[in-house]
Parts: sequence; structure tokens; C-alpha cells
Amino acid sequence: MKKVLEADIGGKPLSIETGKVAKQASGSVVVRYGETVVLVSVVSANEERDMGFLPLTVEYQEKIYAAGRIPGNYFRREIGRPSEKETLTARLIDRPIRPLFPKGYQFETQVIATVLSMDRENDADSLAMIGASAALELSDIPFAGPIACVRVGRIDGELVVNPTIPELENCDINIIVAGSRTGVVMVEGGSQKASEKDMLDAIFFGHTAMQPIIDMQVELKETCGKEKREFISPEKDADLVQLVEGKAATPIREAVLIPEKMERYATLRKVKAEIFEGLGEDYAERRKEVYEILSDLQKTTCRNLILDEGRRIDNRAFDEIRPITCEVGILPRPHGSALFTRGETQVLGVMTLGSGQDEQRIETLSGEENRAFMLHYNFPPYSVGEVKRMGGPSRRDIGHGGLSLRALQPILPDKEDFDYTIRIVSEVLESNGSSSMGTVCSGVMAMMDGGVPIKEPVAGIAMGLVKEGDNVVVLSDILGDEDHTGDMDFKVTGTKDGVTALQMDIKIHELSKEIMEKALEQARAGRIHILGKMLEAIESPRDKISPHAPAITTIMINPDKIRDIIGPGGKVIRAMQSETNTRIEVDDSGTVKIAAVNKEEGDAAKKMIKDITAEPEVGAIYEGTVVKIMDFGAFVQIMPGTDGLVHISQLAPQRVSKVTDIVKEGDQIRVKVLEINRGGKIRLSRKAVLNEENDKSSR
Repeated sequence: MKKVLEADIGGKPLSIETGKVAKQASGSVVVRYGETVVLVSVVSANEERDMGFLPLTVEYQEKIYAAGRIPGNYFRREIGRPSEKETLTARLIDRPIRPLFPKGYQFETQVIATVLSMDRENDADSLAMIGASAALELSDIPFAGPIACVRVGRIDGELVVNPTIPELENCDINIIVAGSRTGVVMVEGGSQKASEKDMLDAIFFGHTAMQPIIDMQVELKETCGKEKREFISPEKDADLVQLVEGKAATPIREAVLIPEKMERYATLRKVKAEIFEGLGEDYAERRKEVYEILSDLQKTTCRNLILDEGRRIDNRAFDEIRPITCEVGILPRPHGSALFTRGETQVLGVMTLGSGQDEQRIETLSGEENRAFMLHYNFPPYSVGEVKRMGGPSRRDIGHGGLSLRALQPILPDKEDFDYTIRIVSEVLESNGSSSMGTVCSGVMAMMDGGVPIKEPVAGIAMGLVKEGDNVVVLSDILGDEDHTGDMDFKVTGTKDGVTALQMDIKIHELSKEIMEKALEQARAGRIHILGKMLEAIESPRDKISPHAPAITTIMINPDKIRDIIGPGGKVIRAMQSETNTRIEVDDSGTVKIAAVNKEEGDAAKKMIKDITAEPEVGAIYEGTVVKIMDFGAFVQIMPGTDGLVHISQLAPQRVSKVTDIVKEGDQIRVKVLEINRGGKIRLSRKAVLNEENDKSSR
């Protein structure tokens, strides 16, 4: 059944259409906002796979034709590997919908969002998330929705819904909020150091604004939705649960209370193996069931410790931060480095500086972008004591890197004050929770160690939650186990004065404003504590950048001289770079940037450029080369690309009958500039130089 519904969102119509395209999918919709159009389909397999987890994959793909362009790569088609934006958006869609599938659902499910049209004003990411929820609601797939999504910005102190892409340049708050009818399920975004109260107001401003989108989905489901397939979450054998828990409750509890992660994991593995073996041969074929019961018991034990006994695995208070140590300058050749250790999480931050040629160039639906700041997050398997195949960055790596980059962008120096390309690499050396927040802290200190004049330092903290009914506990600086067994992962970064980035995911259906307010305030206190520890290691950015970093010199030239620097086919600039071991960049305004490893090489390149682009001055004397002989005089090149005429009457103090009696092509002579007319023609004199020299010698 074809149907289109429309609602006013942020002063513009947002429509959801179903029943026209992609009808063989389990559910599909087309979401339109302005001239941005996204098709979202969802399909769930008919046969269940015993995988032990929800086999959900989410794909978001941007087609370059959506912006009316042909791809700029060699193949002239969208390449198979998703871009960073596509990966981050796929994660953005996945995180709020995943907890809304029933427990134990193991039918392979795929959500595909395809951007069909892009108007360069309205981003497609929030539309894709709306489409995912609507398609799931319309399908036969069991789903505890609907949810909706909006972007919230703040311009000149006023909150706005779905600001345009150009308007985002002027926003000091930029967040995406996903929510249900009664609460918030996901937050992602950042700000220019907004207060916790302002961020909370923005989140729930967005929650109010998204309600018409939820109304549309409810109506679509009522009129066009398929009957949901029957699915009953599998229940465990009650007798087996009682038997296993009776044997395992005490040893599991004792193992869970071991503070050190690797020792705790080793003990838990041993306990589970002993319990299973102790059941005897009658249960040999039920190993998976037994281990699932043991895992559930471990999770329940961890939660009960917090809710009923008021204690954590490592005996910290709920708002207590793990021990922190910070070191800077630990690597000799990179331009800045820092080691941040918090409990059993350790991150090495490494910073390198480059010139404009090192900027990252990216093709997006909005056009070409150049990025002068990059942050790359690496999570090797040894950081958690595992053996895994090494490959390219995972979706998780890209997601954590994206969050850390957003956290640090507000404190970067202005380009006019620090004209370098900055790259930070985060190497996670040990992990037991909050490695992305360790990335933020180590990255800040690495920049300070490298002499980057950041506006002020930033720290990050991950908050957790355990909730059973009205019993609610918010945890600061969560361990990996607390993330796994808890109900929330809420990452907050900021300075001492305000928030720079947020990312919140939950495993329950929604969060109230009161819980989020408590989490934000507890995060602020923890963040300030962490900042204090960081500043003990390095109080402020170093006065000078590393001697191994490129020295960048900027000079201005006459734009008309750009062609002289470049030369035919780039011949001149390539020769200068090769001879001086520098990198030279020239833009259309006449700005020339020289990146050199040392001052001597930079000065040599600077002199070459000044020699090429120097402008002749009236009254100045130059050593020139005779380049052409005429009956009426000689043309002399006084600098590269610049020559003037020495009239036959100006060749010598005496009368000259023939030009070649005085000079020949290739001769080096000293000449004085007599005049530069409006057309740029230069009149030179050799006679004036000789007369001045004779006057000096006769004194």
C-alpha cells in the first residue's frame, strides 16, 4: 500500500513514503527533507542462525550522483570501501536500534540506507536513522520502536532543529539526538565548550522536536505495516539454571571481585571450566547452554554488587576515578608524544606536524574537503591479551577516532596563528575501558609536548549506569566489565569550563532527563580531576615546536609572479624544492609557504623565491645579462623574467655608433633603472653606473 506522510520539522516539511519502491524488502521507506532524499530498506532472513548474538548489519552509502557529480577517482564509480563519513553514519544508525530487537533474536538482519539526492543544505545522516526505524516498524521484524532523530544546533544563543550545513559553521552546539516517545536513546555530537545545563537543554529540545516524526511512524505502521512475525525469546532450562547457579554462585562471586583484569578473567575461565566438568557426562552435549547460564550469572553478580551492596569490582566509590599517571616527551623523533595510563587502560599519543600538502583531501557529497587535523585510533589485539588477524581500521576504530577528533577540534589554534597540518595517532597499549577517552587525554598532552598552542586542555571520561526499576546507580570511569554488564556508555569530553563532545549509547529502551543530568554532573567532577593529573605532567604547551618538525615560513608575492615560481609544467618549483630539500606551496592570492627541515634550507628557498619575484626599483643598480641586441640598444635581464632596454645613448658616457662595439649577447653588465612606465616597460642605463663610479674614484 502506497502512502506518504509529512510533518513540519524545523520549519521545513519532512516526508516519509512507503509502498512505491523496494517492495520486496521486509520494509522500505523513502525519507525526504528539502531536496535530500534517502532510501532505507530492511530485510531479515527467514531462517534462524544459532550465532549467540544479534546478527545485525547496518550499511549507509552515499552515491556521488546524489550531488549531481561523477566520482573523481580513477574508476569513476563509488569504490567498495566505505568512506569515514559512511562508516560513522552506519554506526550512528546501528547504536540506537540494536537494543530494540528482542533478546535472543538470531535472524540475520540487514539495514541499508542509500542517499539518492543531496541538496548540500540538509545532511542525510539523521534522515537515514529515521528511515531505519520506519522501515523496521513497517516490516514483519519484531522491533520495540519507533524512534526518531533530529540534529540540534545553537546559533547566537538560540536552539534550532536541523540547521543547514552552511548554518553549522556558526553553531556552537551541534548534536544528533535519537529518542523514543518518552526518553532519549542516543546522543552524538559536540560543542564549543557549552555548559552541562546547555547541553542537556539541547538534548531535550531535540527530544520534543522529534515527536511528530514518531507520530508519522505510528500512523504508517497502523495503515501499512505488516503483521509481526511470531518470536518468543528463548527461555533457559529452569532446572539446569538452578543446578549451575547452585554450584557456581560462590566461586563466580569470588572471581568477579578480583581487581586485576587479566587475573580475574583467568580465574573466571577456570571456574567455568571446573563447573562444566563437574556436571559430568550427562551434560557433555549441553556445553553452550551451561556457559550461557554462567555468563548470565557473572553479569547478574556484577550488577547485584553495585545495586545491592554498593560496591564495584575494584572497590572504588561510584564517583571515584582510577589511579592516573601521565608522561610526556617519551619518543625522541616524533614531534610530540605522551603516555596516559588510567588503571589498566594505557594509551600512547603521538603527534606529527606537516605542511598544507599533508592535509587530508576527501571527496564528499558537499564537494572536496581539505582537513588540516587528523586523529587515527589503533586498537591492536595485544592490548586486551588476544590473538587476532591484523587488518585495516575497524568500524570501532573509526568511530573512536571520530569521537576523539570532535573532542579536540574546539581547542585547536586558529590557522592564522599556527599554520600546520596536525596528525595525532592513538596507540592503545592496554585496555580495560575508556580507551577512547584515554585517546583524548594522550592526544592533548602530545600536542602540548609538541608546542601546539592549544586554547586550553581537554580531558575525557566514560560514565556507566546500572538500573533496575527505581534503583539507579551512575558510575564514573567505567571498567570494561562495567560497560559490558551495565546499561549505558556515556562518554563526555571537555575543558574545565564546558563540554566539547558527547556520545551516549544505552542497552535499555530509554533514559530520563534526571538520569542524564546526574551523569553529566558526575562526569564534570571526574573530568576536572583528570585534567588536574594531566597538568601535573605538563602545565602548558612548550614554547617551541620540535626541532624535527618542519619550519614553515610564509611570504607574500605579487600574484602576477606566480607563473615565474611555478615555471613551465612546474619545472621551476620542482627544481627549487629538490635543490633546497623543502616543500613549497603557492596559492592564487600570492601566499607562498615554505616547509623546511631546518632554517638554512628554508632560508635558501626563501632567497630563491625572492630573487625570482623581486620587483625592480627606480634608482637601483642591478647586475644583468644582455639577452638581445638591437640597432637602437640592448635588452638586459636584471632578474628572472624581467628585462629592460638600455638605449644606445645610455650604453657609455661617450657617443656610441654601434651597439655591438660596447656589448654582446651574454655579457654581464651593471645597469641602473631610470624609469618604469605605466605599461611596466623598464628604461635602463649603463652610462649612469659608469658616471657614478667615475665620480667616486675622482674624489
